[in-house]
Amino acid sequence: MTELHDLTANEQLVALRAREVSPVELTRHYLDRIMRLDDGLGAFVEVTADAALARAAALGDEAPEGALWGLPFADKDLVPRAGVPTRFGSRLHQDFVPDATADQAAVLDEAGGISLGKTNTPEFGLTGYTETQIAPPARDPWTPINGAGGSSGGAATAVAAGLLPLAPASDGGGSIRIPAATVGVVGIKPSRGRVPFASGLDSPGGLPVAGPIARTVADAALLLDVQVAGRRYSYATAAPGAGLFLNAATADTASARIGVTTVSPWDDSEDIRLDPEASRAVDVATALLADAGHGVDRFDWRPRGYAELFTTIWRTSAARMNLSDAELELVEPITAWLVREGRELTGAQVLEALAAATVFERETITAFALFDAVLTPALALPPQPVGWFHPTDASANFSQQVRYAPYSSFVNVAGLPAIVVPVTLSASGHPVSVQLIGRPGGEARIITLAAELGAQGRRVAATGCLARVAFGVQSAVPARVV
Repeated sequence: MTELHDLTANEQLVALRAREVSPVELTRHYLDRIMRLDDGLGAFVEVTADAALARAAALGDEAPEGALWGLPFADKDLVPRAGVPTRFGSRLHQDFVPDATADQAAVLDEAGGISLGKTNTPEFGLTGYTETQIAPPARDPWTPINGAGGSSGGAATAVAAGLLPLAPASDGGGSIRIPAATVGVVGIKPSRGRVPFASGLDSPGGLPVAGPIARTVADAALLLDVQVAGRRYSYATAAPGAGLFLNAATADTASARIGVTTVSPWDDSEDIRLDPEASRAVDVATALLADAGHGVDRFDWRPRGYAELFTTIWRTSAARMNLSDAELELVEPITAWLVREGRELTGAQVLEALAAATVFERETITAFALFDAVLTPALALPPQPVGWFHPTDASANFSQQVRYAPYSSFVNVAGLPAIVVPVTLSASGHPVSVQLIGRPGGEARIITLAAELGAQGRRVAATGCLARVAFGVQSAVPARVV
């Protein structure tokens, strides 16, 4: 029997607007699943059941208005919501309750969404895994011994386990795409400047942007539309292009030229070893796109000097946090290391890194300009056990993060849009994803390609290598948590 969480977010909205299900019924359904299943998954750090049910009841008395009317979501625990504890993944803020709601949350409220609480995130969102001193780790629902990635690990876990239909997230170096790929769901990192309230344009290097996580490409596009339309642009350099991205998820695909590479900008500085399953996912996606009539070409890309510029900018971002020496003794070792390293940088070093980032952006966009999209692995390694990242040696920890996800952060530095979508199953039955990177402002094209990639994948599911996978279209909720 089909249950509510088996429906896509778009299907749930149809049912809500047709009054086949009420906002209260849908909210209760998800709250019940959270109560039953989240203890072993660590998706949530705060559940606001009473507030959610009260809002659902109020919405049920109104006409169905708003793109997310009656649909549950949850705020990442980096996003303040008035009256709800916001801990930023840190014991420094265990008792912090904001008195104002940030745009990232308010925009979804205004679209008619219902927040169920806060999703798990690492301390200040600084790492690509979600394990903190104040909450259980976010785990991969497919194999709960493994972590869910980060920094939007709780959001990805909640979506993959059917605890939410979709979730807002943020991505400063892969924080949407890493967890989405880890747990086999869809994640979109928009172009720099695309989302008005989290454009990246007011941060060093322009790295962090807001975006969606969902089980389908169309559901992710739905949430991205809400995030883009929620506020007016306040920068002259807003991403180009317009129109509903949800339409792109169902649009016919014109023939595209797609470049394929497994080169990482970290190859010269880290021992990057591509797992055979990740390589096979790229090969399968390449074949699917070629069979669909697209021009697909392997190309040689040789980025230079990336490791130094990114580590400098990342440390600079951490150093901006106003933490005392006493507070640095209380935070995670990786946080303290990044802050202290950042404070040792000179102004000249920071300016050189920012200038190098501009050069890298230009050279990367030029290298990719021949293509409508570039296909890469999503991750280099399969999901790793909770505790795999070194708990005390921060330098080793950072290196592990790079080796796990070397294809993510450079997209932020270049300001380009990207989407991750599962395309194969590993030998153990776990989804394996690929990444499509678009041109500046090119979200619509990669959304269309990702949706087509999913449709093509389902046609060969009978071979066994593609069965049970979301493909950006159908549910990938593991049987063990249904």
